[in-house]
Amino acid sequence: MDTWQELTIRVKREAEEAVSNLLIETGSQGVAIDDSADYLNREDWFGEVLPEVAQEETVTIRAYYPDTMDIKVIKQEIEKGLRELAGFGLETGNIQLSNQELVEEDWADNWKKYYEPTRISHDLTIVPSWTDYEATAGEKIIKLDPGMAFGTGTHPTTKMSLFALEQVLRGGETVLDVGTGSSVLSIASSLLGAKEIYAYDLDEVAVRVAQENINLNAYMDNIQVATGDLLRGVEQKAQVIVANILADILVELTEDAYRLLDDEGYLIMSGIIADKWELVRQSAEAAGFFLETQLIQGEWHACIFKKTKDISGVRGG
Repeated sequence: MDTWQELTIRVKREAEEAVSNLLIETGSQGVAIDDSADYLNREDWFGEVLPEVAQEETVTIRAYYPDTMDIKVIKQEIEKGLRELAGFGLETGNIQLSNQELVEEDWADNWKKYYEPTRISHDLTIVPSWTDYEATAGEKIIKLDPGMAFGTGTHPTTKMSLFALEQVLRGGETVLDVGTGSSVLSIASSLLGAKEIYAYDLDEVAVRVAQENINLNAYMDNIQVATGDLLRGVEQKAQVIVANILADILVELTEDAYRLLDDEGYLIMSGIIADKWELVRQSAEAAGFFLETQLIQGEWHACIFKKTKDISGVRGG
């Protein structure tokens, strides 16, 4: 019987998505995340009562590797990657690594049990690709394979990005998705009526994963995925730009975003830990944007900035 190696790592919440990406890059076939912040509210938007869970600053990420891979080498690669992340100012905290061996049937249970269809908003539901799910009238389904995805769509930063897209998309827009990862935001943009979506990611593995997830969803021919370093060298004009990445990287794209957005266009940014919010806000405003909406869930911030000369309809105008 085949066996798998489960590697468990505890890191500060700020580092969750970056570390998950790192685990995938080192060969993990899937990640599962335990985060106490998922239970911050006693009742969610759809009336589901959540259990009481002690809040912690750290999250637990479980990654699964084939038994043919050398776990000692993997740990060395991860430790090197974590040091590089620290160079971006990302607080990983006191890293705790452990691993155990699992038989094939344990692997199936231990990662798939974490993923069930999740209603993200009034219209959008994320469904694991292996699940049979009947949509209700008006419900828009995003199929993802969490085993190969950079993000399952249920993290607060992604949820807020989806809420923001629902607020600004009216149909017919061109959208740029920067740091697309699992492509969940591109797929959602298409479902919400965007005409054309151009998705970019610096990591070639992420580009492949994004395309595979796009292929799981019908009528997504309007999404184009390519390798790209933020918006550098991009000339495609858009009405909406969305980026769910680290705050220290978001500040590097605000000027290019202003250049590429049409007048009255929107810049959606997420992945901003609370103590980085002012850094991002100042960068966007220095580029010429006006803050229209700020979203907060737990420690995480997201925002909608507008490129406009008429500031009467935006925050502070």
